[in-house]
Amino acid sequence: MSRMFRFWGVIATLVAVALSTGCAAPTASSPDAINRALTVDTTTSVDEYILGPTDTVRVSVWRNEDLSITVPVRPDGKVSVPLVGDVQASGKTPEALASDIENQLGSYIRQPQVSVVVTSMGSHEFIDRVRVTGAVEQPLSMPHRAGMTVLDIVLQAGGANQFAAENNAMLYRKVGNDVVAIPVRLDDILTRGDVKTNYPLRPGDILSVPERVF
Repeated sequence: MSRMFRFWGVIATLVAVALSTGCAAPTASSPDAINRALTVDTTTSVDEYILGPTDTVRVSVWRNEDLSITVPVRPDGKVSVPLVGDVQASGKTPEALASDIENQLGSYIRQPQVSVVVTSMGSHEFIDRVRVTGAVEQPLSMPHRAGMTVLDIVLQAGGANQFAAENNAMLYRKVGNDVVAIPVRLDDILTRGDVKTNYPLRPGDILSVPERVF
């Protein structure tokens, strides 16, 4: 559960930063930070899948079908496995969980071979999303898809509204422990076909479109 709490803390910080840009032109991060943020993999938010509550896994024990089971990761982060009982799953990779179950099954059967396959990835429902806030027709949060760009999410939001300062838009991306602010010239993309800042989106990205200062 702690992983989800940390995630929501990050999202709250990102949204607060994004919303604070509505009254004045936002401040971009340093060129080095921006370059670093733009070089990260945009197809996924994680290097390896980490299990969490509401995920469902298939635990298969070779030559012991009666011990094989499809089971959800409970809110307490554990799964229930025949013979061994409750095993901590949240915070582990499927491979690590399989190894733990193998070790515990070793007290009951000889040389168990266990595999764990994720059949439902519920814990990443909110982690693997992108969001657009501010001066758009319909602020939204939607699942990330590989290849999605700034333009895609703006069009999904119905475009910028009449009060938008499109060329002051900012893309906020978490890189390590830092939140990097990347300038996006949205008006250039929409009206001039200049797509230099039509960046591919990464899960967790937030695009903020501020209002003009009158």
